Amino acid sequence: MKYLQGEYPIIHKQALAKDVYSLTMLCPEIAAIACPGQFVHILPKGFGLRRPISIAGINREQGTLRIVFVIKHKGTQAIADLNQGDYLDMIAPLGHGFTLMPEAQHVILVGGGIGVPPMLPLAAYYGGKATAISGFRTFQQVILQEDLEACGASTICCTEDGSAGAVKGFVTAPLEQLLSEGADAVFACGSLPMLKAVSEVCIRNRTYCEVSLEERMACGIGACLGCACKIKKQNQEEFLHVCKNGPVFKAEEVLW
Repeated sequence: MKYLQGEYPIIHKQALAKDVYSLTMLCPEIAAIACPGQFVHILPKGFGLRRPISIAGINREQGTLRIVFVIKHKGTQAIADLNQGDYLDMIAPLGHGFTLMPEAQHVILVGGGIGVPPMLPLAAYYGGKATAISGFRTFQQVILQEDLEACGASTICCTEDGSAGAVKGFVTAPLEQLLSEGADAVFACGSLPMLKAVSEVCIRNRTYCEVSLEERMACGIGACLGCACKIKKQNQEEFLHVCKNGPVFKAEEVLW
């Protein structure tokens, strides 16, 4: 796993929804090696621990990396307080990303809430071969639908209360429908209950699926052993690290 550490300038900032922000950093050496599904580890000024944030955009030509995050506590608030021209202390790219399948004819990208941003680099890769299903609680949380469409992906927006999008309810309903029509693979990121449900649907439909897991992290490089998750491979159970061995795992290998 090759990664770099440094301070990188913010060249664009945008508020996407309540407490949700997009930052774009100029970091050509990182953009050159980053892959969909990887993450960055940011040290907010005045804090001792870094914050892991998924990569939401990779532009190798412009040498930029984009992140989209929600304010949860004081650390992410400090990151959100930064503006264009400020610098981010960042280690990146980290983790094992999604498997890219150039031969695929149709893939389904499933994102729930702040799990939607990691789907953007995949949408950029697959373009018109991708269908992106995004799930949110309410219309106030809906983000990045136009960005997904700009990549060429078809979009299906779901809200639990029916206040926005074509589907009232969960992402599993349109996923079931699409899988009945056929798909080469499903890639998902979101809450653990959502990922478990998506995995069960894919396993039942015998469709290849990869999920991106979230865990609390300290080091981000597999040294502190703080983000272990239980995986089953070849009938053997073992604990792997989300930061180093993940965050992306095959759905059938995760012991929920």
